[in-house]
Amino acid sequence: MSVLKPIYDLYEWYISRNLTPENMPKHVAIIMDGNRRFSKIQGNMNAIDGHKRGINTLERVLDWCVDLGIEIVTVYAFSTENFKRSKGEVEGLMQLFKENFEGIAKNVKIHKNKVRIKAVGQLELLPDDVREAIKIAEDSTASYDKRLVNIAIGYDGRLEIVDAIKKIVMDVEAGKLDINDINERSVSSNLYTAGLDDPNLIIRTSGEERLSGFLLWQSSYSELYFCDSLWPELRKVDFLRALRSYQQRERRFGI
Repeated sequence: MSVLKPIYDLYEWYISRNLTPENMPKHVAIIMDGNRRFSKIQGNMNAIDGHKRGINTLERVLDWCVDLGIEIVTVYAFSTENFKRSKGEVEGLMQLFKENFEGIAKNVKIHKNKVRIKAVGQLELLPDDVREAIKIAEDSTASYDKRLVNIAIGYDGRLEIVDAIKKIVMDVEAGKLDINDINERSVSSNLYTAGLDDPNLIIRTSGEERLSGFLLWQSSYSELYFCDSLWPELRKVDFLRALRSYQQRERRFGI
């Protein structure tokens, strides 16, 4: 056991006691950055093992969200740009996605906590076996409405907006929508996250301070929090600090 663990446990308790449930964000979005850097730092760890550690971190974070009453979590798992990585890493990631989406159907915690799983992004870019695994996960949790986890995979925020525009144009051409009735609501209803509240808080790990195309439309009034910890190393203390920062802010919907 690390000699620092009792200190972190005490710090977790200290932060938690000052968080107010009524001011908890309903929707938290996370850019899970730092898996590859984590593996490089270890010296003898390949990139896929770093991503596996990242999956373990995600499971812990989802547990924390359930305990804290956070209803919606959206995570950035794989961007369209990530397809440009080495063939071995992309194939390894696709295998991880397949295994973990299939595992959701048998995951006791997912069903106990009634968590609905949804993949968002350009899923047509994914291999057939990954898309089938996603369908298994989504179908097995489709009846749940208590909590939702969106997994952004094959995702790009600009392309999401472009896709929304195409859908709106089709509705206008089909006579279903008058061009003068196009507004923010009609755009939002055609995004991958249609029907969901926009994220209250967006967290990015690894020290990078940018959105990298994540939820560009939905993040207009989101609070942003940047954490230095690499994703596989994220501690509960780090997550609680993000929530504390969120609750200490005075939210303004404008300049």
